[in-house]
Amino acid sequence: MKEYKFPENFWWGAATSGPQSEGFHNKAHKNIMDYWYETSKEEFFGGVGPFTASNFYETYKEDIRLLKEVGMNSFRTSIQWTRLIKDLYTGEIDKEGKKFYDNVIDEFLKAGIEPVINLYHFDMPIELQQQYDGWCSREVVDLFVKYAQIAFDLFGDRVKYWAVFNEPMVVPEAGYMYGFHYPNRIGEGEKAVQIMYHQVLTTAKTIEVFRNSKVGKNGGEICTILNLTPAYPATESKDDKEASEFVDDFFNNVFVETAINGEFPKKLVEVLEKDGVLWKSEVGDAQLIRKNTVDFLGVNYYHPKRVKARTDKLPQELQKQWMPDIYFEEYDWSEKRINPYRGWEIYPKAMYDIAISMRDKYPNTPWFISENGMGVEGEEQYIDKDGKINDDYRIDFYKEHLQWLHKAMEEGSNCFGYHAWTGYDCWSWNNAYKNRYGFIAVDLETQKRTIKKSGYWYKQVSENNGF
Repeated sequence: MKEYKFPENFWWGAATSGPQSEGFHNKAHKNIMDYWYETSKEEFFGGVGPFTASNFYETYKEDIRLLKEVGMNSFRTSIQWTRLIKDLYTGEIDKEGKKFYDNVIDEFLKAGIEPVINLYHFDMPIELQQQYDGWCSREVVDLFVKYAQIAFDLFGDRVKYWAVFNEPMVVPEAGYMYGFHYPNRIGEGEKAVQIMYHQVLTTAKTIEVFRNSKVGKNGGEICTILNLTPAYPATESKDDKEASEFVDDFFNNVFVETAINGEFPKKLVEVLEKDGVLWKSEVGDAQLIRKNTVDFLGVNYYHPKRVKARTDKLPQELQKQWMPDIYFEEYDWSEKRINPYRGWEIYPKAMYDIAISMRDKYPNTPWFISENGMGVEGEEQYIDKDGKINDDYRIDFYKEHLQWLHKAMEEGSNCFGYHAWTGYDCWSWNNAYKNRYGFIAVDLETQKRTIKKSGYWYKQVSENNGF
C-alpha cells in the first residue's frame, strides 16, 4: 500500500453554492433558476425546486459544525446577488441579506474553516435576464461589477479568498447552445460567443475593483473557478487532433488563458474571425483584460470530452446560428467507465493531465481542485442497520482522483488544495436531488443531517494530510 502525503497547509474542503443550498427565504429577487422552477415545475426531477434547497439559510450553524466534524479546513460557497442587493441598479443593500452573510462568514471563521466566497453561480436575477438577455449585455457586466464592489467592501475584512465566476462556460453552453439550463436556448452559438466575451470582461473588471478595494490592498486574493473538460481525440490523425485542439480552445482555454495571461487563444480568435462570429468589443477592453488577471485558479473536474473531426451532418436543432459543433463531434470510447446515474465518464487520469498542463503552461500560477465528485441516485439502498450510508463507491472515486493529483504534484504541479463536490447533499438545478453528492446526507422531509461513511473517511484524510 502506498501512502499519499500532501503538503502542509493543504486545503481540504468542499464546495456548494447559495442557490443550491440556502433556499428562497427572504430573498429580494428571484434568480433565473427560481423563475424557471416557478414557470416549469414539471421539468425538475421529482418536482423539487429551489425554495427550500438544503435549508442552509436556517441550518447554517449545524451545517458548518458538521463540515468541521468531517475535517474541512476550507469551504467554498457563493453570495447570491439576488439576496445581497435590494436595488439591482442603485446597489442598495438588502439588510437581511447582509446580516445572513455576515453570520455565515463569522460562523465559518469561528469553526476554523477558511471561507472562499464566489460571486456568481448560475443565478442571474430574472429582471436582468428579461430586460437584457442576461450576459448578452454590457449593462449586466457593469451592474455585476457594482455588486461585486459592494461585496468586497462588506465582507473583505473577513474573507481573504474570492472567486468571480463558477464555471462560466456553463452559462453559454447550457443556456444558449444545448438547452439544458434556463433560458433553455438551443443552437445560439453566436450569442454564446458574445456571452463568453462578456464573462471574460466581467472577470477582468471585477478583478480591477478588487485590486483597488481594501481587501485587495491588504493581501486578499481572487480567482475564477473553471470547469475543465479535457478533449481527447479519437485517433492520432491530423483531423481528429485539430478537432480536439479546437474543443479545448473553445470550451476550456478561452477562460483559462484570459484568466491567467490576459489573452484569448490565438487560433480560436482566427477561427471566429474567419467565420464572421467574433465577439463585439470596445476600445480599451483588451488592455483591461490583459492587466487584470487572477491570483490563483480554481479547477472543477468531473469528466473528459471524447471528440473527433465532424463526419456527420450537424443536427437540425443546431443549425439556427453558427455553432462550434461544425468542427467536431463526440464519439463513444469503447474503454470508458460510466457513472450510470449521471451518465458521465469516470476518468481519473484526466486530473493528472490537467495538473501537468497547468505546470507546463502556467508554472507560476497556484491552483486548486475546486470541485470533484460523484453523484449517485438512490443512496438509501446503501444504508446499514445503524442508519449510516456506506458510500464506498464515493471513497474509491476520490482515492483514484487524489492518487493522480498526488502524482502530478510530485512532478511539480503547483496545486495547493482539494475541494470535493459537495459537503452536504444539495439541490442541483433541474436534476434537483436525483443524484446525491455530499459527505453529509440531507433528508428532504425532516432536514435531518447524517454523516456518510465517506465523511468519516474524509476526516481521516484531512487529519493525516493524506491517506
